[in-house]
Amino acid sequence: MALLQFGTNSSARLELADGAVPDEYGMPRGEPLPDPGASLTAALENPIDYPTLAASTTPSDKIVLVVDRYVPQLAQITGAMVDCLVAAGIDPDGITVLLSPTRFNADQDDPCHAIAASVRDRIAVVTHEPSDRRQLAYLAASDAGEPILVNRTLHEADVVLPVGCLRDDRTAGYFGVHDAIFPTFSDTKTLQRFRPLGSLAADQAVKRGLVKEVEHVAWLLGINFTVQVVPAGGDQVLHILAGKSDSVARRGRSLYADAWAMTPARRAALVVAAITGDARQQTWENLGRAVEAAASLLEEGGAIAVCCELSDRPGPGVQRMACTESRSQALRQIGKERPVDAIPAAQIARALDRNPLYLLSRLDPATVEDIGMVPLADAHELTRLTHRFPSCAVLANAPYASVRMEADV
Repeated sequence: MALLQFGTNSSARLELADGAVPDEYGMPRGEPLPDPGASLTAALENPIDYPTLAASTTPSDKIVLVVDRYVPQLAQITGAMVDCLVAAGIDPDGITVLLSPTRFNADQDDPCHAIAASVRDRIAVVTHEPSDRRQLAYLAASDAGEPILVNRTLHEADVVLPVGCLRDDRTAGYFGVHDAIFPTFSDTKTLQRFRPLGSLAADQAVKRGLVKEVEHVAWLLGINFTVQVVPAGGDQVLHILAGKSDSVARRGRSLYADAWAMTPARRAALVVAAITGDARQQTWENLGRAVEAAASLLEEGGAIAVCCELSDRPGPGVQRMACTESRSQALRQIGKERPVDAIPAAQIARALDRNPLYLLSRLDPATVEDIGMVPLADAHELTRLTHRFPSCAVLANAPYASVRMEADV
């Protein structure tokens, strides 16, 4: 019997009707860091191909710290970064923490709650609003002649320090080590432009163009130093890298593959995928990633079941699927309008066109049914589902999994 964990403390025990154990994938290779804050400090003291913070900054510099909202141990990483800046001689009055417009709980999920109160009272915390023109500044013109707009704090900073969460380069909606900066902190129009359904194509040509643009914006902002986290399962960290952006990207890509690349020898009639971690990980974006990873393991004509603790209402893209009789028509509208959830909506819609999709979540069952998925009431119902299929694969930590079938490799 396989034990599949999802969310923070939820689990399900799975076996086939004949008692056979499902194939199990998705556990990262390597041990999580016992103290990510201490590991971050060590990485900053010995950066890759780059001077230390003390050597590359001055006390009067305006520093903008940007931490990707998906970084595990978010508050601890943010607090350790601020501590390292202060230890390097930076005046706390010159530090700004720039946040994406994401809901955070006041205590545990607040990315700044681990910063010492005496320091936090002196730093600035800014939440980006892409539709607020007063927050935006003109950086340059794109190759197409369109204005490149970024948050004003980035434009005015002496030093921008991004902290990103590494992923497989093929991951939808991920644009490399500068992903935490752009298009995250641009205007609404740019954010829409970075949601083309063409970026989901197998040849990745559209996405490569977008990644090139992200790298160009980072160059315009003078960003050549980065901190990157290789995630473990749940809210844990495997590795922390700091240093020159290109060098960190190369090393991080290798470490990510060592941890998360998997080459299954056979497909399964049912793939059960899990999304682990706290509320920050339980998103529609990660649901789309989980569905896409599971599809890589699936036999033709099979089914996918996703286990998560998602409770957020669906965005406009997924809602359009629920209120339109034709899924292809909904996809055309999503591709035209590019709402905030365009990519996960398209991933879910395409999966539903090929296979049944079951969902164990905290969503209202009627909402799940309206989208076209089949709601599962609890873990026992999921166990009964596995008895209906001749083979099953369990995919833990599905949003991080980098799946390529052995035959394809």
